Amino acid sequence: MAESTAAQIIDAIGGAGNVKSLTHCATRLRFELVDANKVDQNALEHMKGVLGAVPQSGDRYQVVIGGGVADMYQQIMHLPEMAQMGTGAASAAKGDGTFGDTTGLSDAEVKAQARQKTKGKSKWMDSFFEFLSDSFRPILGVLLGASLIIAILNVCIACGWIQSETDSPTTVFIQALYKGVFYFLPIMIAFNASKKLKVDPWVGGAIMGALMTPSFMSLMDTKWAETHCAQVMGNTQCTTTVLNLPMQLNDYSGNVFVPLLMAAVLGLVYNGLKKIIPASVQMVFVPFISIIIVGALTAFIIGPIGVWAGNGLGMGLSWMNTHAPFIFAIIIPILYPFLVPLGLHWPLNALMLMNIQTMGYDFIQGPMGTWNFACFGTTAGVLILSIRDHDKEMRQTSAGALAAGLLGGVSEPSLYGIHLRFKLIYRRLIIACAAGGLTIAILGWLFPSTTDSGEVVHGVTTTAFAFTSLLTIPVFNQMWVYAVSIAVAFVVAMLLVVFLDYRTPEQKAEVMARIAAADAEAAAETPETREAVDYAETHVDDNLLPGDKPMDKPEMDADPNAAVTSAVFAPMNGHVIALADCGDPVFASGALGAGVGIVPADSEVVAPVSGVLQTVAETGHAFGLKTDDGVEVLVHVGIDTVKMQGKGFDVHVKEGQRVAAGDSLVTVDFKAVQEAGYSTTTLMTVLNSLALASVEPIAAQDVKKGDEVIAIKH
Repeated sequence: MAESTAAQIIDAIGGAGNVKSLTHCATRLRFELVDANKVDQNALEHMKGVLGAVPQSGDRYQVVIGGGVADMYQQIMHLPEMAQMGTGAASAAKGDGTFGDTTGLSDAEVKAQARQKTKGKSKWMDSFFEFLSDSFRPILGVLLGASLIIAILNVCIACGWIQSETDSPTTVFIQALYKGVFYFLPIMIAFNASKKLKVDPWVGGAIMGALMTPSFMSLMDTKWAETHCAQVMGNTQCTTTVLNLPMQLNDYSGNVFVPLLMAAVLGLVYNGLKKIIPASVQMVFVPFISIIIVGALTAFIIGPIGVWAGNGLGMGLSWMNTHAPFIFAIIIPILYPFLVPLGLHWPLNALMLMNIQTMGYDFIQGPMGTWNFACFGTTAGVLILSIRDHDKEMRQTSAGALAAGLLGGVSEPSLYGIHLRFKLIYRRLIIACAAGGLTIAILGWLFPSTTDSGEVVHGVTTTAFAFTSLLTIPVFNQMWVYAVSIAVAFVVAMLLVVFLDYRTPEQKAEVMARIAAADAEAAAETPETREAVDYAETHVDDNLLPGDKPMDKPEMDADPNAAVTSAVFAPMNGHVIALADCGDPVFASGALGAGVGIVPADSEVVAPVSGVLQTVAETGHAFGLKTDDGVEVLVHVGIDTVKMQGKGFDVHVKEGQRVAAGDSLVTVDFKAVQEAGYSTTTLMTVLNSLALASVEPIAAQDVKKGDEVIAIKH
């Protein structure tokens, strides 16, 4: 068994030979694999030190580590077996089946087949957003550091300790520390983007640096006869003549679109030159010609296009923020929970930087902050429930994710460690995002702010690119409006999770079973606690307090005037079997209550009791019902059928709906279930069996819908 977490990750990912390449971002290890089917996702998700495991398109895979990802990456790369990284690709090419049957194919055909396997409809989009991500990722730390310097200066000014950022040589020096980051941002991005495209990154940095030198900036001075300046939409726009051609002059400091466009063109030119210039002189002539060609293209064409595009997008969003602030403030936080997991938030981050460079402030980060704190609020709710449930695994995950969020403004540990593993949490999250966005819209409209130029803005603005954490609250103008809005988002999200939970009844029962098993293992060497542990293992779904005895039955949430439920009826035609024979260890253990399994004879599944549908799985494979007298029944259609993602399941009901016994719940194509390789056995249990006097399954019989299969006594 692997000793270190790094070695365990490589084992679970399919071994070093299954790894084509490995990189990392701010929180995740990014694998490109030979065969993603070899990954043991369950092992990864329950591995200590791993917050989540996320399959990507093709054979790409991400393992979420959190803030210590860089150290984990180094540990993995220093493993002896990583010297064999990628050898699985070679074995695949020899015909072991990884890429299909390659026997008798030429090397070129094998390579073509491998490339075809990794091609997906969204592969080009994945590559584009990876390009954006890897262009920004290495400088996230320095951007965060700069934003904290701004926050500290703002606190000092607000408290009266200093008058302004320019009232002494000391404060001017401190100001230069953060302004240098944003001023030279284009060079940093050009370096990273060029490196991503396998181009000498110093060439990309040099080209952008040339457009920021005092020599280039001096061309804007109208002392040159060829230079002419005019006011366009409130901005000074200058043109000059170079090589008898008109050149639009721009201040490229802080710009992010231009270096990204420049790097893309540089990649084509640089790699094209390497194909035609002899290797013996490439070191000199490839950079030389690239600087001349791409430098000229950037100054004449790419630079102006990048500025126009960035300004246009910024002005469009600014118009929406001014004329439809309520829509803008609500749409931004609601979009982010879907954009961040896909990496689609990078264009908005680029726009934030562009706004600061062109307008002197940004208005997107305020509403974005409400999404971040809604995200952290749901994580806080999970932490509270994990403490209540004694769930050590989730407590560790949520505590780390919450610290990373509140102090660092990083949402990925929460998203990948919790949110995407428990999809029900998104319903709570979206409501909280809307509440925070609505708050910032109302307060921003009632209490507008004024920028340094005197412009009145309805909303929260900032002059820095800041990770939205507790430490960066002071960087926002209208700080109290921002603080109230993120507090609303945080509290609403936390309360929704605490009171409504983030798990389905089935997921909760599985968690409680795991906790009980862990407690039993920990107490194995303590005879004094054996009786208590044995009781806990058979009462995993009860809300027992420490010191409760077996005779202390939990009370059911029931209507005292409701009709008494004395039986649970067959939800389908078929043959009844005992849970012990169902083939699912969790159900067979009784962790989800007493019940039966039914091998179906037709496609319709009906309600086994009358009551309210507390849970309707989006995939249609599970239904949780609660009768008026408090009996909770779970109907689970098939085993592992959640993996079918709803294919073959035609759901007829919705959550919260009242149904009568015999009402149709779902029609299932059981032939498709079998063809997908899953069991069709439908499992039905009384979740709160221990709160009842007796629950007696009636197995080993052929039944029709409505026949009694479980007898109940209160």
